Order: sequence, then C-alpha cells, then structure tokens
Amino acid sequence: MTGSFRDADDERDVEVQDQGADATSDAAVSAPGAPVERSNPLGRHVTLATAVFLNCSQMIGVGVFSVPGVVLKGTGSVGLALVLWVLVPFIAFAGLTIYNEFASMFPDRSGGEVVFLEQAFPRPRFFVPISFAITAILLSFSATASIVFAQYTLYAFDIERTPFRQSTLAVGIVCLCACCVILSTKFSLKAVNVITFVKVLSLVFLSLAGIAVLLGLTPVEDPYANFNNLFEGSTTSVNSLALSIVKVNFSFVGWSNTFSVLSEIKSKNPARTARRAGYISLGLIATLFFLINVAYIAAVPKDEIKNSGQLIAALFFEHVFGHSVARRLLPIMIALSCLGNILAVQVGRARVIREIARQGILPWANIIASTKPFGTPALPVLIQVSLTIFVLLAPPAEDAFSFLLDLASYPNLIFSAALAISIFILRRRRERASLPPAPFRAWNLVVWVQVANCLFLLIMPWVPPPGGQGDVSFWYATYCVAGLGLLAFCAVYYYVWIVLLPRLGGYEIVQDTKELDGGGRANVLVRQYKVPRVVPPRTDSERSPLLSREPYVIDAAT
Repeated sequence: MTGSFRDADDERDVEVQDQGADATSDAAVSAPGAPVERSNPLGRHVTLATAVFLNCSQMIGVGVFSVPGVVLKGTGSVGLALVLWVLVPFIAFAGLTIYNEFASMFPDRSGGEVVFLEQAFPRPRFFVPISFAITAILLSFSATASIVFAQYTLYAFDIERTPFRQSTLAVGIVCLCACCVILSTKFSLKAVNVITFVKVLSLVFLSLAGIAVLLGLTPVEDPYANFNNLFEGSTTSVNSLALSIVKVNFSFVGWSNTFSVLSEIKSKNPARTARRAGYISLGLIATLFFLINVAYIAAVPKDEIKNSGQLIAALFFEHVFGHSVARRLLPIMIALSCLGNILAVQVGRARVIREIARQGILPWANIIASTKPFGTPALPVLIQVSLTIFVLLAPPAEDAFSFLLDLASYPNLIFSAALAISIFILRRRRERASLPPAPFRAWNLVVWVQVANCLFLLIMPWVPPPGGQGDVSFWYATYCVAGLGLLAFCAVYYYVWIVLLPRLGGYEIVQDTKELDGGGRANVLVRQYKVPRVVPPRTDSERSPLLSREPYVIDAAT
C-alpha cells in the first residue's frame, strides 16, 4: 500500500482535530472557502460498498469498451498498448494516495478537488475557487458515456447509426438519469449499486471469454497471432504516446468519485472508508481491464482493432459469439454500464457544483446550494445536464467522442499538477501551526511521479504527430488551445469581477455566510462600499491642521 499512516485506533482522534481546525476560521490550515455545515442536509447514505460501487461505476462506464482500439492505433503495437494498460493504473494509485492525504486532513468535506485546492491556494483571493468553478462546471458533462450508450444500443438492435439518432438517444438517456438523481439520492445510489454489480459481472464474463479464446474453445482460429512480435510498429511520436496515455487514463477516471461525497459517508472514519474504497475499486478494475484488453487482442485481428473506433467490444462479440443471442445481449450490458456511469457522474459532479456554489463565487449561490424540494442538489444536476446536452450537439458527431475526451482532460491535468504540489504547501502550513502531520501521508516520490505525469501530458500533445494529423479531422492541438482558452477566460472573468469593477465602483468583494434550510450553509459574495469619513465640526481650539480623510465602510449592499 502506497503511503504511510499511524495506528488506526489513533487516526480518528487526529481527524477530529483536523475537522475542528477546518471549522475554525482562524486556523492556520483552513483557507477561505465554503463554510463547514453543522449538519449534512444531504444525509449519510454512503457505505463502504456504495463507495466502492460509486468508483467502479464511473470507471467501468465507457473507457474499456471504447478506447482500446484508439489506443492500439496510437501506440502502433500490441506490446506498447498493453504496457500502458499496466502503467496508467500505477499512476492512478499515485493520485489516489494524494487524495487520501487530503481526505485525512478534511474528513467531513465533500467536493473533492475544489475543497483541497481552496485550502492550499487562498491567494489571490477567490482566484483558485473561481478558476476551478468555471472549469469544473463547463467540463462537468457526461457526454462521452451517453455517446457510447447510444452507439451500443443502436448496434444491439441492428439500427443504422446516424448522427441524428446517436445524438437524440444520447440526450434522452442523460435527461432520464437526471430525473432519477433529482428525485431521490437513495434511489440513485441503489440504482448505481445494482447496475455496477451487473457491470462487474459483465467484465468478469468478458475476461473469462478471453481466457476461453486463448484456450482454443471458441471459433477464433489463431488466438496468439497478434502476440507475435509484440512491439513491432511501436510509435516514436511523443504526441501519439501522450494521447494514448490520456485515453487509457480516461478509462480509470472515477477512482476519486468517493471523495466528492466524503461528508455523506456513513462511518465514524470517512477518510479511511474512502481510502479503502479507492484501493479496492482501482485494484479490481485495473486487473479486469488488462484481462479484457488481452481478450480483445486474442480474438480480433490487429487491423480491425485499429479501425474499430468506439466499437471494439462489438467486434469482439462478433468474432467470439457470431450472431448468437450473446451478440445482442452483451452490447445491451455495455449500454447498461454506460447508464450506470452517467448516474455516478451526475451524483458526484452535482456535489462538486454545490460545493462550488457554497463558496459564494457563483451567481444565486444560495439557490444553487439549496437541497429543495427533494433533499437533493437539483439545480447543480440541471446545470450539468444542460452542459452535457450542449457539448453533445456542438461538435461533429464523428469527432465528438475523441475531442470531448481530450478537451476534458487538459485543464484537469493543470489542476492535478497543482493539487499534487499543494500537498507540500499544506504540510508546511500545518508545521507552522504546530499541528500534527496528517493521519495519512503520501510518499514524496509518489507525489513527484504525479507531477511529472501531468507535465508530460500537458507538453507532449503540442509536438506535431506524424503527418500532422491527430485523432480528429481538424487541427491536432485544438483541444489544448480550447483548454487553455477556458483557463484564460477564468482569469479575465476573475480580473473583471473581483479587481476591475470594485476598483471602478469604489467597493470591495467580501464573503458573508448564509444559513440554509436543513442545516446547510453557504457563502455569498457582497459588495462593501467605502465613502469618505464624516468628520464632525470642531471649534478653532480643537481643529487640527491635519484632518483625516481615510475612507471607512458605512454600508454593505449585495
């Protein structure tokens, strides 16, 4: 197990101290951010099993059924592709240990990255929360999962796939999942548990089918043909390699989903429960994903895999099961996996958006942070769904999957690098505050591995690929420019709202805490105006040659 921690019996005691520090405004380790809620208005419904299922549901959803063909095409060889499916889970474990240390510092705060970043970077005031808020909200779509759901559903029923049919079906399933998440958190979590159980069984079935192929128990004539000369044709392009890593990493996105609902974990030690859920889910899924990739390679010719797009699993079914019932049933199981992924993403990202709203950096923050009328974060779900529908309809349907996947990854890599570095900042801050070390501490080597991985994936996509053509029909670095443009927009928005307008209007932006129904709390940003000091008249004997003209606050208006 990567990282170190003290005896489990002592851990909760220290975490309670951390919780108290987090709730104390003048604590050295607590930067400005969302206020700690006296009681959780969302309740505590997440058990260890649910936490594992939340992680697994998001990881299983799309990646392993859609990106292996793109990865093999990018790497050029079977051997290099399999290396990435082994390497990337170790990088994910590095990220998990960093999250574990953060969770042990702030065990009763949901929201994940936004909570951790706001604690590490309080200056410039409001800049990090605003930048993360805009980026997280605009990229909080679940479009890729809905696209793959539509493709496999159409394939299962032998319906011709057209851009209109794909987009319509994708939008419909997103809206259906949103209704479930808005109406009931308990029902949504139970649905995630049931669907995830079915998804894990489908992965196990695919893995066993792959073993059957290797043993010669299926119609596949030569299951070892693709394993000859494993590294023949391996790419030398760092651009292609970086994009392939991004695609494989996308398959494992979700190992941190539990941290988005940390304060809803039903446990005396939520940080330890989240840590265990992370290790269990990531270890299980990494093993199954590798076995499934071996199954694909054993059953489907290499050239067909490279040209499969997002339908690699469909080709596997055809080669192994022909036109039997399984050929229809298994695509439906994959579509069901995507359904569970959409539910899990909406549950997790809605909490992130609500946490952002509770910081007061969004318009109508108290309305967005409210859990009325169903005791769920309804408005954050609607925001997420609206963005998903927009990005589903904006790019060309044939390029939508790859472009959206790459676009979502780029700004998040910047935040991931900042998150890793912030570990050292918070450690130093705790030392200066004479607080004990965090109950869980990631190894420094693991932290630097995460930083190096993020820098590699941020820089290498700018290097031109062979022939100048990436994995989309337009310019290969479009997603990099779009990602940086989004961050630039965040900076401009921050400067205009927090710096320029207050300077021109003679006021400053300050935070005020509002109490919400159900025990919730949220910050709101208000304008605090300054006017010249009113000096009472004095007699000649009392008059001073120097009269104070410094301003002081006499009014505060929203």
